[in-house]
Amino acid sequence: MTVVRLLVLLFLLTLSLWCNLSFSLSENESLLKLKKSLNHAGVLDDWVSGSNPCVRRWVGVICFGGIITGLHLSDLGLSGTIDIEALQQLPGLRTISFVNNSFSGPIPEFNKLGALKSLLLTHNEFSGEIANDFFTPMSSLKKVWLSENKFTGKIPDSLMQLSLLKELHLEGNQFSGKIPPLKQSKLNSLDLSQNLLEGEIPQSLSAFSASSFAGNTGLCGKPLATECSSSLPSLPGQPESHPPAGDNTNTMVGVVVLLLITLLISCTLCSSNKSDKDEFSFSEKENLDELVLSVRGNGSSKKPPLENSRKGPGSRRASQHNNGNGMTDLIMVNDEKGSFGLPDLMKAAAEVLGSGGLGSAYKAMMTSGLSVVVKRMREMNVLGRDSFDAEMRRFGRIRHKNILTPLAYHFRKEEKLLVSEYIPKGSLLYVLHGDRGMCHAELNWPIRLKIIKGIANGLGFLHSDYSTYNLPHGNLKSSNVLLDENYEPLLGDYALDPLTNSNHSAQAMFAYKSPEYITTHQVSPKSDVYCFGIIILEIITGKFPSQYLSNGKGGTDVVQWVLQASSEGREQELIDPEIANTSNTNSIHQMVQMLRIGAACAETDATQRLDMSEAIRRIEEIKV
Repeated sequence: MTVVRLLVLLFLLTLSLWCNLSFSLSENESLLKLKKSLNHAGVLDDWVSGSNPCVRRWVGVICFGGIITGLHLSDLGLSGTIDIEALQQLPGLRTISFVNNSFSGPIPEFNKLGALKSLLLTHNEFSGEIANDFFTPMSSLKKVWLSENKFTGKIPDSLMQLSLLKELHLEGNQFSGKIPPLKQSKLNSLDLSQNLLEGEIPQSLSAFSASSFAGNTGLCGKPLATECSSSLPSLPGQPESHPPAGDNTNTMVGVVVLLLITLLISCTLCSSNKSDKDEFSFSEKENLDELVLSVRGNGSSKKPPLENSRKGPGSRRASQHNNGNGMTDLIMVNDEKGSFGLPDLMKAAAEVLGSGGLGSAYKAMMTSGLSVVVKRMREMNVLGRDSFDAEMRRFGRIRHKNILTPLAYHFRKEEKLLVSEYIPKGSLLYVLHGDRGMCHAELNWPIRLKIIKGIANGLGFLHSDYSTYNLPHGNLKSSNVLLDENYEPLLGDYALDPLTNSNHSAQAMFAYKSPEYITTHQVSPKSDVYCFGIIILEIITGKFPSQYLSNGKGGTDVVQWVLQASSEGREQELIDPEIANTSNTNSIHQMVQMLRIGAACAETDATQRLDMSEAIRRIEEIKV
């Protein structure tokens, strides 16, 4: 078996030489070709010939292992004709997001990109009918967001037949006719509201909330209160939640296709950045759906193993210092969820979650049943091995209900891996702005107040425990606030400023967007308070803050918006209608109070800004 693995590795390395010659340049040229097809593409000024999109981190380009896996070109004011042929030259592409732009006309031929898992087109001006078989070639799709466009005609049958579909957002269009029945049971987020749909809601969709179908006056049946005047029985022999006949044939075809795709994937597992050759990469499993996180060692690691004396109370090594393949193992700093090592991650089913300013994130589900998030950090070279280990162990000792405590880390000079528990409900950013399913519907005023109080308590803890740091958190924003099953917030990505290269901190951490840094290049704990103020305003108004965007284009300047409304005495108008319309006078008064606290935390003058203890005191005075 070892000989076979070595032969496979040699085969992949040989292919990687060819890949570096053939793919890197074409992917660069493909993105430049895409850029030429877009209007108002000045925001993509770092997309230039001769540079590597992954190494140079081009705006909106998501990479994994040197492979372009996603294009997140949201909130950029783009328009024009999307060049699908250019996108076809990106074999690793799995996610496309053109949310909140100005594209118009018929839906582009995204169905030529059969490997896509996410297609996000919300808030554009796409129009016209979508062919009934449009989604047939896109069997890998898990997320489809077509909401807030001008689509007409019937909902394509092929869309409801996608076997892996988990999220479907079609609200705010002009879809008409009957809703096709759902052909699977994995869908967990659905919104068909504000269309022109009619007829009886299929039984396969009756478990979703009534809000998922609101604004369609012609619909009837569960979950709506409107009963259908007459209903026809379902046709026999068409179960909606079982796989269709012919699966055996499909399986046989799938095996053949797998062999061909494996060769393609092997070629795409290469990076023009040569330092990646002994780092982290991914390959696809037999079902071609989940990613396998793996580590490739060059067999000649020059890094000495950590000393046994590092083993502290409550944390232990998962396995030996070196596993025989030139790889140092994970260092456990918190074993409350059990111990594991790199070999466990190598066997785990994994998927790319996204890429942020500090690095990329991946979800891995291990055979033990534990799901973790692995964050890959490349700009953390400030501390040596011993000092880094001390910081990680300090994080591992944190026990606070509003702080996400790391489980383990992996140290390399060039990059680090930080491992923490996976929180299924996701980030506050997603639940507020991305999700339109049950989680979003549950964001009433008591839940939002609970989230604000939890964030305040967690941040207060950091400001006490890390009081010597200029930035006890440093990167507080809604994407770094996770929500557990009870909507208790957990703060992540905290206290990393001292570990991160200073130039990169200034570019990637949200605290460095505070007014005082922009004017004086100085940050302080009050910079964290500013970030907290932005989150409060985001939660109360339901608006996406423009402060999160590097170019400031898109979103809402929540600070100026609130200040202007306050000066005009119309603060109540800014409250998110989704909570204002269902709240009594007392709750509205509490929301206005919280809006004012948020504005005081986001005060431009840091000397006039609330400190954390005062902010917590005022927030705790608000009780439902």
